[in-house]
Amino acid sequence: MKVVLREDVEKLGLRGEVVDVARGYARNFLLPRNLAEPATPARVKELEKVNSRRALSEAQSFEQAQEIAQRLGQAELRFDVKAGETGVLFGSVTQTNLADLIWDKLKVRVDRRKIGMDEPLKRIGRHQVPIELFADVTVETRVLVVPEGGELPPEEELDALDQVAAQEEAAAAAEAEEARVAAEAATEAAVAEAEAEEQPADEPSAAEAPSEPAAEAQAETDETQT
Repeated sequence: MKVVLREDVEKLGLRGEVVDVARGYARNFLLPRNLAEPATPARVKELEKVNSRRALSEAQSFEQAQEIAQRLGQAELRFDVKAGETGVLFGSVTQTNLADLIWDKLKVRVDRRKIGMDEPLKRIGRHQVPIELFADVTVETRVLVVPEGGELPPEEELDALDQVAAQEEAAAAAEAEEARVAAEAATEAAVAEAEAEEQPADEPSAAEAPSEPAAEAQAETDETQT
């Protein structure tokens, strides 16, 4: 089933992209959470026009890209976000979020797909994000992800928070793995128990049941004796 993403969805696509997903995934997850909408022909055509207009606003030459790179290299882009005590965000900062902020602050269009984020930013901190503007023109942009209503702590404190968060993530992953192994063991035990119950009580096991040649030999012995 083809849908249009209304938000960036990690490992699936960016807002405005048309993606092909399983029907159940769309109906049970994406559509109810307003993360996507059906990709009707009219909606797809509308998106193609929007993308064409945006592309015209992006760097069209090497020289133009260099000018934009200079502006982005001097800029500092800030996101004020909700975060927990260990600096983990209640959400994330995505490629689309960054592209939108660049347009709002600098009136510069960049291709979201060429923003060098392997995954969304999920922690407060100071980040250097590479953006490819044109062939052979890439710029590192400073991005601050700041806890809402506050300021970023010193780097030493950020490093300590990162260590705490890493330990918590490792503990959660270990707990999830233990739960998975226990669930698999429980499933195997239940299957074995069900198979044992299906076997009739008076049915001889393979070890107890005589083989066919042995049964014939026993019958011949009985006839001779009679």
